[in-house]
Amino acid sequence: MAGITDGAFCRDISQEGFDMVTLGGYNADDHTIQAGREILARGRPEFVVDEELLLAYLEDQVKLVRERFEGSVSVNLRSITPDPIIEVSKIRGVDVVEVNAHCRQKEITSLGCGQAMLRDVLTLEEYVVEIVEKAKSLVSVKIRANVPGVNEVEVAKAVERSGANFLHVDAMLPGSDSADLNIIRSIKENTSIFLLGNNSIKDVVSARKMLNAGADGISIARAAIGGSLNFDLSRI
Repeated sequence: MAGITDGAFCRDISQEGFDMVTLGGYNADDHTIQAGREILARGRPEFVVDEELLLAYLEDQVKLVRERFEGSVSVNLRSITPDPIIEVSKIRGVDVVEVNAHCRQKEITSLGCGQAMLRDVLTLEEYVVEIVEKAKSLVSVKIRANVPGVNEVEVAKAVERSGANFLHVDAMLPGSDSADLNIIRSIKENTSIFLLGNNSIKDVVSARKMLNAGADGISIARAAIGGSLNFDLSRI
């Protein structure tokens, strides 16, 4: 959620009409946690929870969300291996675990995590397959569009083959204040996976454009960062 990750925020914003809220992204193993500390040191507000405390922390955050929300709860996670993500899927009240193949911070990508995962489609597919086979929840994969050298359609096909339930696409278009809807169209034309479209959704018009491009659902972050929306989701 654009840097706001905790259960209290997700609980409160859920009253705006969302079907699902997402906790995170969280760094879920020693390597990504250390990377998160390095990111913090240079002034970025990335969320860091010690690995040995993460499960208990997330249990508490899910309970906060569930105080007011009956929809789905997702947790977005960065990890070198699938194991920590599988463990989070076992937390009571977690409906979806989301693989973060999206983060572009160099400390994360240098580990082969975040958007670096998009450069090796076969490895990404194997990674997600293991989670799908062992997770106790549904599985989503979040990717970033327009990463140099990455073919989003091939990535989407790999995610679909893996058995994941959702593909969450940040349709970022560098240099633009609107989403790259052509990428959403291309993915929709070439896959049948449930497609969540993200980026630059700030009103009913931009939300409808994302859905008309082929997204099955939308995700909203920065428009909600103040704790409320300036438009009615029921009108979309």
